[in-house]
Amino acid sequence: MSKDQRIRYDEGCLAAHTLNVVGDRWALLVVRELMFTPKRFQKIRQGLPGITAAVLTQRLGQLVEAGVVRHDKELAIYALTDSGSALLPVLQALCHWGALHPGHDPSRFISPTALMISMTALILPLARSKITAGMDFGTECFVQEITEDSRLRVRAVSEPAGDFVLRGSTNGAAWAVYGPDPVTDLVRQGVVEISGSESAAQDFIDLFHYGQKERPQIGVLA
Repeated sequence: MSKDQRIRYDEGCLAAHTLNVVGDRWALLVVRELMFTPKRFQKIRQGLPGITAAVLTQRLGQLVEAGVVRHDKELAIYALTDSGSALLPVLQALCHWGALHPGHDPSRFISPTALMISMTALILPLARSKITAGMDFGTECFVQEITEDSRLRVRAVSEPAGDFVLRGSTNGAAWAVYGPDPVTDLVRQGVVEISGSESAAQDFIDLFHYGQKERPQIGVLA
């Protein structure tokens, strides 16, 4: 696709220029799915259940051409370039704005990476903790740590470990992190599982905020 074909907004505005690069439908969500680790095509699509293979192929091609994503054809994986990784604050800002805007439905599909990014955005200011948290969603696993400047560091891993490991669906984990119920209640109800210290898990998730008041229908672990 040529540069002229990518132009959607014929303006000199920098915001319009950004949208010309990553403003097509699904483009930023493709970037989201690659934020913590390179992935193969089908793994990216797994985190974007509403996208067709044709559209994902097109978006990846556009992002590669724009220098946002790189494609290792030999390994058949896609990864963010430094330019793509620099979009994390954009995704975090969208999470901040969305948390304040009415109409969000937390019972709908949440990808593991989407939940991790929301947590990097919604950690409380001046949060302090030396707790290491593991998150196990079956298909994707992460380790989280809070830095000295109150940022959440997230690493994709094959086997999660830490002071506690939370296991469950992403929707159940989101309720554990952002909802009002104590972790012990959610474990007892089968919404999530915790291995390791439940008190450490509670202390850790208390460092995140979101104005959700009504409990979504999230189901329980099988």
